Amino acid sequence: MSAHYDLIIRGGACVLPWGIEHTSVGVRHGRIAALGVGPDAEAPETIDARGLHVLPGMIDPHVHLRDPGDGTAESTGTGTRAAVLGGITAVFDMPNTRPSLTDAEALDRRRRTVEAEAWCDVGLYVGASRQNIGALAELESEAGVCSIKVFAGSSTGDLLIEDDATLERVMLCGHRRISYHAEDEYRLRERRALFSTGEPYARHAEWRDAEVAFSATRRIVALAERTGRPAHLLHLSTAEEFAYLRDHRDIVSCEVVVGHLTLVAPECYERLGGYAVMNPPIRTEEHRQAAWAAVRDGTVDTIGSDHAPHPRATKEKPWPECRSGLPGVQTLLPVMLDHVNAGRLSLQRLVDLMSAGPARVYGLLGKGRLAVGFEADFTLVDLRRRRRIESAWIASACGWNPYEGMDVTGWPVATIVRGRVAMRDDEVLGVPSGRLLRFAG
Repeated sequence: MSAHYDLIIRGGACVLPWGIEHTSVGVRHGRIAALGVGPDAEAPETIDARGLHVLPGMIDPHVHLRDPGDGTAESTGTGTRAAVLGGITAVFDMPNTRPSLTDAEALDRRRRTVEAEAWCDVGLYVGASRQNIGALAELESEAGVCSIKVFAGSSTGDLLIEDDATLERVMLCGHRRISYHAEDEYRLRERRALFSTGEPYARHAEWRDAEVAFSATRRIVALAERTGRPAHLLHLSTAEEFAYLRDHRDIVSCEVVVGHLTLVAPECYERLGGYAVMNPPIRTEEHRQAAWAAVRDGTVDTIGSDHAPHPRATKEKPWPECRSGLPGVQTLLPVMLDHVNAGRLSLQRLVDLMSAGPARVYGLLGKGRLAVGFEADFTLVDLRRRRRIESAWIASACGWNPYEGMDVTGWPVATIVRGRVAMRDDEVLGVPSGRLLRFAG
């Protein structure tokens, strides 16, 4: 008697936790029910994946959907639509919205928006502020919360905790891994007087220099070790930070973002102007190569986009009045697949960084592996397909991206979320049916 499934993905090169195998996958009730499905098995929907690689669902653990906020920059609907077009099955959304996500009321409102408008699954960061420290332990255990986020250096939004005493109070409330934007606010303030409005955009990397990042990283590592509270350092960007963290991996994990792996100063500022400005800044080739070395030796745990869209008008203002941040959730996977084809990392390492890694670091339940019993999230990619990234393909409300015109090899051809085909061949299918992600703890 033949087995029956809701969906069968046939004949793809499946990236399994133990290696790559050509096999067929059976899905039932939104979960992976079987590997090695036979030719007699039946399903109302079958995908022929011959010639394709079948990855566990790709996760972008660092996005700013700007919801609530400026809908001309992004929204839950437009940002998650962009995600599934780019092969992303889940995103973790940052709390520096307007108003910021710092309390139970804002969290409830945000969860309702996700359940009504999201095309992929979503986890939510809760922002730490001076006013909500006593509530953080309770907030971090709420449904859908991936982590507490601390801005130790000023960036977009009004969340900032710069002093060690208050940072330590935050770290003593709760037990889950805390995520940090690590830039030293004191050094930023001291150095601001060295620069004038209207100077070249490349001055952004001089103002927010390597020591701005490294100083904050050292302080946060010291606090993590003193309190025993694990930390996750976001968008590391300097050679000094990567070298330092190799001796502190027992308490600290880290992320690198695609912009720091792909763009390089000063060329990016000359070519893109304000459209290259982000925090921490794009740095020189020395730092980019250090980031790649950290990817290859296992220092880096996760890769994200730091998708931070802004309207064009705000990016075209003189420096430093222009807003900081680059969109990237839709282009993250195509750009990283191009790096795979260029030999900078293996496909299996990419899967570790963009699926298993986020699940491991954040305690994400039911996702991150292509294995029986896990949720049926898949990203199907054609490693041989050559495409040019063009604005007509971009779904983000801001309407621009820093990789416009870039030719890449490797492209997502289908995005499947809990057994439902959300995107196939550049077409978003069905209706928004994203859910809140589940986390341990």
